[in-house]
Amino acid sequence: MDHNKHPKFISWFLNRPKTTGLLTFLFLSYIACFIVSQQYKLIKEDEQREMNTILHVVNQNIEQSLKNCYTTTLTLALTINDKGVPENFDYVGSKLMESNNSISAVQLVPKGVIKYIYPIKGNEAAMNLNILQAPYLKEALKSIENQKMYFAGPLKLKQGGMGIVGRFPVFRNNKFWGFSAVIIKLDTFLKCSGINNVDDSKYYFQFSKKNTANQKEVFYLPNQSDFSKKYNISTFIPDGDWKLYLISKHQNYLYYQILIPAIIGFILAALFGILIFSLLKIPEELQSLVSTQTTKLLNSEIKFEAIFDQAAVGIAYIDSYSGNFIEINKQYCNLLGYSQQEMKEKNFQSVTHLDDLEDDLINLEKLRTGKIRTYAMEKRYVTKLGTVIWVNLTVSPLWKVNEKVTSHIVIIEDISLKKETEELIKRTETRFKSLFDDSPLPLREEDFSEIKKYLQELNLINKKAEIVSNYFYSNPDVVTKCNSLVKLININNACLKLHKVKTKEELINNKSNLFDFRSTDDFIKHLIAITQGKKQFIIDSRIKNTEGEYRDVNLRWNVIRGYRKTFERIIVSTEDITERLATEKIILDTKQRVESLINTIDGIVWECDIDTFSFSFISKKVEKILGYSPEEWLASKTFRADHIHPEDKEWTLNYCITKSSQSLNHDFEYRMIAKNGAVVWLRDIVNVIFEDGKAVSLRGIMIDITKTKEAEKDLNNSFNLVTEQNKRLLNFSYIVSHNLRSHTSNIASIMSLIESSESEDEKNQMIQLLKSVSSSLSETMLHLNEVINIRTNIGLVSESLNLKEYIHTVQKVLSDQITSNEVSISTIMPEDIMVNYNPAYLESVLYNIISNSIRYKHPERKPQIIIKWFMEDKMNVLQISDNGVGIDLVRNADKIFGMYKTFSNNADSKGIGLFITKNQIDAMGGNITVESEPNIGTTFKIYIQ
Repeated sequence: MDHNKHPKFISWFLNRPKTTGLLTFLFLSYIACFIVSQQYKLIKEDEQREMNTILHVVNQNIEQSLKNCYTTTLTLALTINDKGVPENFDYVGSKLMESNNSISAVQLVPKGVIKYIYPIKGNEAAMNLNILQAPYLKEALKSIENQKMYFAGPLKLKQGGMGIVGRFPVFRNNKFWGFSAVIIKLDTFLKCSGINNVDDSKYYFQFSKKNTANQKEVFYLPNQSDFSKKYNISTFIPDGDWKLYLISKHQNYLYYQILIPAIIGFILAALFGILIFSLLKIPEELQSLVSTQTTKLLNSEIKFEAIFDQAAVGIAYIDSYSGNFIEINKQYCNLLGYSQQEMKEKNFQSVTHLDDLEDDLINLEKLRTGKIRTYAMEKRYVTKLGTVIWVNLTVSPLWKVNEKVTSHIVIIEDISLKKETEELIKRTETRFKSLFDDSPLPLREEDFSEIKKYLQELNLINKKAEIVSNYFYSNPDVVTKCNSLVKLININNACLKLHKVKTKEELINNKSNLFDFRSTDDFIKHLIAITQGKKQFIIDSRIKNTEGEYRDVNLRWNVIRGYRKTFERIIVSTEDITERLATEKIILDTKQRVESLINTIDGIVWECDIDTFSFSFISKKVEKILGYSPEEWLASKTFRADHIHPEDKEWTLNYCITKSSQSLNHDFEYRMIAKNGAVVWLRDIVNVIFEDGKAVSLRGIMIDITKTKEAEKDLNNSFNLVTEQNKRLLNFSYIVSHNLRSHTSNIASIMSLIESSESEDEKNQMIQLLKSVSSSLSETMLHLNEVINIRTNIGLVSESLNLKEYIHTVQKVLSDQITSNEVSISTIMPEDIMVNYNPAYLESVLYNIISNSIRYKHPERKPQIIIKWFMEDKMNVLQISDNGVGIDLVRNADKIFGMYKTFSNNADSKGIGLFITKNQIDAMGGNITVESEPNIGTTFKIYIQ
């Protein structure tokens, strides 16, 4: 074999068979390892997916069972009348037991004591049991605190056995009445959950709950061995604080599943390596011969495939003994939905419908043995998608060996449409044949032709309905005659049962009694419909059966096509709606009672769509809390968003969208604007409602917490005020301690000098110095006393004062200083500005600040003082600005309002004025700030409530 015609890289492999075989083995071994590892991952993922599916199904079964119990307890609670006494307890209890097979008993527990049980038989031991005592107290209180249903247990029942108790707290007029409860046997609960249906050869369940006393997890199912080292998954059931585990029994079986594929992979890799080695050893002449034959076959195959593949019918070559497909054209593959490669891996038996396979095999056996030369039949194939198609099959022999057929050619033509049409016609004929007789709806076939002829004779056809109606009411004998002209042609079995008759003849004989309409009005409406040319008519009416019993019916008649002119054949249906009307009345009454119960809840109960947040229900409590009627709220899809407080709107809507998209229950607080403009704080508790595992809506309750928020705000304000007062008192104590200690130290030093002085002159000098220190001490005591009076004067009297008048008063007091220093004072404020302030404090504050502006005037310019009044952040501000020497706030910011803190070289600066001013403003609940620059001026802002 000449390998030189190949590229060097390929030739290198072709000239080294052993090396090429070994590399092939290693490469395929690597692929086998990769496939096995992927298979291991897939098997493991399948197990995890299977366990999650099983646990999810069991969890859904438990949730559905608990939801049914919730409906049962709520319905049971509705039996309690306005006096707090249950009505028809045994009857309602029996109906609830019939509708919910999972429960073994129902109870009503007024004030925590079991007083009503159904059925009483077998449950006598639980009667008069007080569940608000240990050991039932904690779980009972949990239900009351959460104001929703809670499932206690599993626990040992007084009446025997293990069970679960679901308690729904009942409140009447916002007071706790007691519980509505259901009892579920533990075995029944586990059976309903579907735990017993799980394959116990692979998995097992465990069911647990934390003990309320020691918070230890208690397991209730058998096989309580430690499973922490085994693969397990769990889910939490909040309705009873339970935890449900699904545990895998086997840990290493996954490895056994991949061991054989791994061994087979290595064997195949070795075989392929040997095969490659063998192929590369084939003589060069054989390759040349193969090439020549391949060229010939290729030319023949191209011609054949052009005919074979383009045929409009399905054609296939099939091995007559194995049934395997040897060759298949595109049309054959298209009919069955498989690719050609997939078809070659199958045989005709695997795609033939089981009902047709036996006939096909019998005909094929006759073909193989030569009993027949060809055969044709109609048969069904099963496609790749699992659908069934009908084909017309023609089979002929192709190759023979020793006069026996070894393969055959099959031609198929799709006749599914034809078969479907034949089947449809057959079913339609059967259905319409039995529709009348076997219909569960009572049907009659009647003849109204005589009535129409009579109405034509009376010239009432196509007259106005009002004219016809007046005529019939004026001529009751005409109505009676029309009723007698109705002919009964045929009736079905359901109609016989409705009228309590056995035969059609019995019904016709009693027609005058049985077809007595509820009133003449009903039959007149029939006649009016005929005169107006209506081809169908519907009315709720009443009939009487042979036993004299009246039944409410929904009566409809339709004219059969072909008889619409003569009214000769009419199909009349009389659906018995007696029970439905009674049920609708019960449902309506129940709905009204539920709405009444919801409206007594101290909160706004609502429901909305989880995607659009469009409200479908809002309780009447909204009118009391926010002032809007439910109709106003439901009229707009964006009502809640439009009435949320502007400051809370963005984060509230984003929070709702985030939590809802995650299908999470949420609880948050925000503000809404009431109809009267008031701001109302609401706590919104929202639950996500699921149907078939999908979140479909939101339900919640809005609770008015405005008073709580106001109390919380007042408490914070009081806390801040006390904190500030404590800081001031602490600072004042430091000031008092420091100043008094300085004076007493000076007095003690002077007294020591007096005692040690030898001359009278020296003593006199010391005494004069002592008088000076004493005077300073007295002045300090006066200042401290004034500050104490400010801080301890709790009962300050505030009055409504004209601010501008007080400014004029201060200017008069300072008139000498203003004149001598040529001070210019500008007042920018309305004349009628009134402030609620203590008169003495207001005058003192204005005097201290204006006098300081004059005292610290700039030596090189005339003093200017500007007084303004304006609003800032909803606070009243009195601003006093000057163009004096200013203050270096970088150095003196902590001294401005401190006691005896001075920041100038003026001899008369004592550092007490602004300290007292600050205390007076604080005592009135205000604040003072300062802005200043050296040589520019100073601005004081006084904030007044």
